[in-house]
Amino acid sequence: MSARSVEVRLVKAGRTKIAYPADVVADDGVRLTVTAPWAADGVRDFGFVRFEPGDVFTEHFWRDRWYAVKEVRGPGGALKGWYCDVTRPARVEGDTVVVEDLDLDLWVPADGAEILRLDEDEFAASGLAERDPAAAAAAQEALDALEALARAGRLPGTDTGPVTGARRGGG
Repeated sequence: MSARSVEVRLVKAGRTKIAYPADVVADDGVRLTVTAPWAADGVRDFGFVRFEPGDVFTEHFWRDRWYAVKEVRGPGGALKGWYCDVTRPARVEGDTVVVEDLDLDLWVPADGAEILRLDEDEFAASGLAERDPAAAAAAQEALDALEALARAGRLPGTDTGPVTGARRGGG
């Protein structure tokens, strides 16, 4: 892909949860990297991080992995951390990137202090384990892999330097 815009469409339970424009940074046929400003209206305070107008997300989507990694920077460029979504592998359909959210998430703060596994209760309540046991197992494995990579300071798709003393890289 050349430098262009795409629409990122996050789908949850068969419905579009959010769609937003993003600028393509790179696409090697396996990993697609885009940048986008915070796409929701207003501020979203999760308690452990606030997403707000002016935040910039550099998002890495894979066509062969069950997750997406999103580096989050504030309006002044300060790194807030990484929000990792467990998803089915991304599909690129023309100028649209379709990502199916599987409820599990991981938050890795910039200082690496407290890595948080999120929404495990929503995942359990989703019924995915009953409807699609293989997908549920892949989702659990993806969350475990993301946490292990984060604890080792090696989240895929990141190359922003040290976090908890380890060089980020890989993927």
